Amino acid sequence: MPKMVFIERDGTHKEVDAPLGLSVLEIAHRHGVDIEGACEGSLACATCHVIVDGEWFGKLAATTEDEEDMLDLAFDLQETSRLGCQIVMTDALDGLVVKLPAAAK
Repeated sequence: MPKMVFIERDGTHKEVDAPLGLSVLEIAHRHGVDIEGACEGSLACATCHVIVDGEWFGKLAATTEDEEDMLDLAFDLQETSRLGCQIVMTDALDGLVVKLPAAAK
């Protein structure tokens, strides 16, 4: 089973099973990781914003214009920011590392 690592807001690393075909948002919810996903993955919000480790960012599918528009609304936007609902696990992403952004204030 592929794995991925969430770096939580307090710096804790949480390695979890990451079934192929599930989004990072779905994986987070399965494992109790604190990612909201208010629109339930319909690309209508930015509450599943994650910061992808630089070593992994280039392995992701390109962002769509709709995702880029939603990312513009994200708090703590970084160069490697993506929406968790748009990253779908594949064999190539086994070991993916994402960090949760700072909490909105």
